[in-house]
Amino acid sequence: MADKQFAMGDIKGMSSIQPFATGSSVVNIGQNERIISAAAGALLTTIGARRGSWLLATIGGYLAFRGASGFCPINQAVGRNTAEDSRIEPLEISRSITINKPRDEVYQYWRKLENLPKFMKHLQSVTQLDERRSHWVAPVPGTEKIDAIGNIEWDAEIIEEVENERLLWRSVSESTVDNAGEVRFQDAPPGRGTEVHVTIRYTPPAGQLGTAVAKLFQPAFRQMVKEDIRRFKRIMETGLIPSNEGPSGREPERINPALRQHLDQPQTHSRSPKSDKENAQNAII
Repeated sequence: MADKQFAMGDIKGMSSIQPFATGSSVVNIGQNERIISAAAGALLTTIGARRGSWLLATIGGYLAFRGASGFCPINQAVGRNTAEDSRIEPLEISRSITINKPRDEVYQYWRKLENLPKFMKHLQSVTQLDERRSHWVAPVPGTEKIDAIGNIEWDAEIIEEVENERLLWRSVSESTVDNAGEVRFQDAPPGRGTEVHVTIRYTPPAGQLGTAVAKLFQPAFRQMVKEDIRRFKRIMETGLIPSNEGPSGREPERINPALRQHLDQPQTHSRSPKSDKENAQNAII
């Protein structure tokens, strides 16, 4: 079965799962207030640095963040919202593909979350913190030389797991990126392996940081995820990890096992005295 796109409602339970709405994706400050806050923050940070005042620098940093992100914890606490539009639409991507491998084998490979960057090109790394929690790092395209924006990071937790059948996860509170997703594993018709159904939902952060991070969620990102799932299929079926893709986009070719065995054998060819003499002359030259 070729990979296909399917509706969020096709995945039981996924439609009711939402990433935590953290400060990273909530806007509750109006545009004028954000400009004033950012300007005041920059000024206080500069003055604090020059005077060696930790307090001024801290206040300035907070105001700068407040202006850049559009989020104010105090506003949230008192229920105040001066933003013209606080809605940020999430990006939802759903794919389905059949892999010619047993279901438990496919599940176990995905369940080891540190394997995900091997086929998901939009991820730089995933580090397993414990049985449920993990730390995710993703590069922001075009900002590799900007240390402050070059990567975005967030923690996620598995909130439901049925071994060999289903994984459901979402980002934890206070994450830079609000993320949720589900993978389902089902037996394909006899002899065809495993059907894998993947749904991923991202809500980028608000404000100027969100403008940079939104590069992850441009239309090309959908195609990237589609290719990620296909790459997962190739890894599972061929054992090839396409980590050395060149400028042409071609993946490294696999060497025929018989040829590989021949190449690995030690060479026992005898050399003639004439060959040794020629080699010595070449070495002198």
